[in-house]
Amino acid sequence: MTSPLPVRNGVNATRLRLPDEGHWTTAMEYVLQRFNHVDPDGIVERFERGEVVGVGGVPLTPQTPLGEHTFIWYYRQLPDERRIPVELDILHRDDNLLVVDKPHFLPTTPGGMFVTESALVRLRVLLDMPDLAPIHRLDRMTAGVLLFATNPQTRGKYQVLFERRKVRKTYEAVAPVDPALELPATFRSRMYKSRDYLLTQELPGEPNAETRVELVQSHAGLGRYRLEPHTGKTHQLRVHMASAGIGILNDRFYPTLQPEAEDDHSKPLQLLARSIEFTDPLTGAPAKFTSRLQLDEFVSKLNRHP
Repeated sequence: MTSPLPVRNGVNATRLRLPDEGHWTTAMEYVLQRFNHVDPDGIVERFERGEVVGVGGVPLTPQTPLGEHTFIWYYRQLPDERRIPVELDILHRDDNLLVVDKPHFLPTTPGGMFVTESALVRLRVLLDMPDLAPIHRLDRMTAGVLLFATNPQTRGKYQVLFERRKVRKTYEAVAPVDPALELPATFRSRMYKSRDYLLTQELPGEPNAETRVELVQSHAGLGRYRLEPHTGKTHQLRVHMASAGIGILNDRFYPTLQPEAEDDHSKPLQLLARSIEFTDPLTGAPAKFTSRLQLDEFVSKLNRHP
């Protein structure tokens, strides 16, 4: 559903579905109760100024009855965010695609405590491209190649490539070496991620996640691995590496969930989306984009123990 409000400061307006009926007389009464932790005077002022709108951009007033609108849109009050000390690197840009190197710690899209400090909002503001949209996502703690659509008319053609698994992704990771583990190997399991639990779980049953793991280089008990996911489950690579007994360095989730703490920018998760390959749906030509980032832990190990 297209928002009647334009992107502002790189951020989309928020959409809220109203109940069809209830004990609230007006839409504003419902919103006040729904967000009772928010300054009520601020909510009232938004309705009075016509800043809450329905389909077609029709402003709601404090007297608008509940049931007159199903969906409403408004601009949320953005939190004060401390800038994450990392930078995006643009790898490619044309009329349809923007390809960047996303650094560790920066989320792909707004969520939770990160809104303006997300790759999407930063790029929209930097490039003055309010229609920019992600074609896929990387975890906040994962760095590497990330694709955005610059043209809403062709966006769907690229998104379909990911939905139909027509994209080859290659990752790199740094993790301990287990001499008893025979590699390369393909790991398969059934993974489940609920909305109300932080971690992805491996459960009994038909596998729905598959990852090929290859040890590329090793030194002093540490390895540089090539990972090729054949599916795209949340935290899939991290879970499979941990389950194999070679958890990725600096992973605070797997195999053991660490206590919540502020980000330590000197210890990024050693996982990198190294490259993405596909056949361009518009030109039919092969396309490949490769990260310019490096995983520092393995290089540091080589330098310390030549």
